[in-house]
Amino acid sequence: MKLNRIARVGAVAAVAVLSLSACAANEGTPAGSGQPSDGGSSLSGTVKATGASSQGAAQQAWTAAFQIANPDVTVNYQPTGSGTGRDNFIAGSSNFIGSDRAYKADEIAAGKFDACATPDIVEVPAYISPVAVVFNLEGITELNLTPEVIGEIFNEKIEKWNDPKIAEINEGVELPDLAITPVFRGDESGTTGTFTAYLASVAPDAWPYEDDDAWPVKTTRSEAAQQTSGVEAAVKAGNGTIGYIDASRVGDLGSAAVKVGDEFVPFSSEAAAELVASSPLEEGRADGDLVYDVDPAKAPAGSYPIALVSYLIGCQQYEDADTAAIVKAYFSYIVSEEGQKVANEAAGSAPLSTEVAEEAQAAIDLIGAKQ
Repeated sequence: MKLNRIARVGAVAAVAVLSLSACAANEGTPAGSGQPSDGGSSLSGTVKATGASSQGAAQQAWTAAFQIANPDVTVNYQPTGSGTGRDNFIAGSSNFIGSDRAYKADEIAAGKFDACATPDIVEVPAYISPVAVVFNLEGITELNLTPEVIGEIFNEKIEKWNDPKIAEINEGVELPDLAITPVFRGDESGTTGTFTAYLASVAPDAWPYEDDDAWPVKTTRSEAAQQTSGVEAAVKAGNGTIGYIDASRVGDLGSAAVKVGDEFVPFSSEAAAELVASSPLEEGRADGDLVYDVDPAKAPAGSYPIALVSYLIGCQQYEDADTAAIVKAYFSYIVSEEGQKVANEAAGSAPLSTEVAEEAQAAIDLIGAKQ
């Protein structure tokens, strides 16, 4: 079966709050959970996973609900960061991973995935979320920022919060005469890749670097932090700090509305989904490899231009049948309507549209054990 290559993310509808206890007690069997009709689970075993820390809150909710429905299964997901997760999958130490970027074409062509019985992999979108630009300034919770100003701040060209370039787009805000301390991901990260891709696309003069999962600036006064939680903690602990994190971790930090066209757009799951909705799937990828080509420079009006599309990545064929069954069922649960509602409640992510969820499930159906 050839998968439809032109699916789009649809508009995000309001979803009802769904607690994990309600999921277990009232919602019945999760789609693809491995439960037979008598209510017991046919799945048994342990799978190990590493990867995107942006998925951390969602993965906690997903594993909790999935393991309630499948009590003989253990899913160990460690939020190591996307780069480490991809390395682990290649090395065979993770049965599946979460990653804030898909494997590149040359990485797939190398075919060196020791987790798998064959070179073929499955990559499906599972988690769509804004990457928020957050800051810590006493008495200020919201600011307007243009792409050029963001680029100059993180490229260490704008050094003070009361710089005229910031002041002129924030009329009426009393900006302090305070040094700006940018905080960036010190580990290789798909969140960094999303953020640098945004700057490279929309502010090339202010940000003279290509998109990269590793922070490209040779810093003199910025601060490195490990994983999403590290950036969150560093921004909170500082005074005049600014960073970029998955929106699920913003909490009480200040956040920026980012200019798109003639308006400043605050982050939201709906606005991020609008950006992905305008993005095509990358051409030239195999069945089961569903990767979006997101271009922030083409963000439509009202969309939030820094949107993370985070993936689940597994094997098309595993050596072990039990591992294949668990990964297939777990992926199916995550992309199901129920799984997406759980993630929305836990992390504020944008649920997959029906069309994208169906295409993702078609890719997941390719997962099995080597014959």
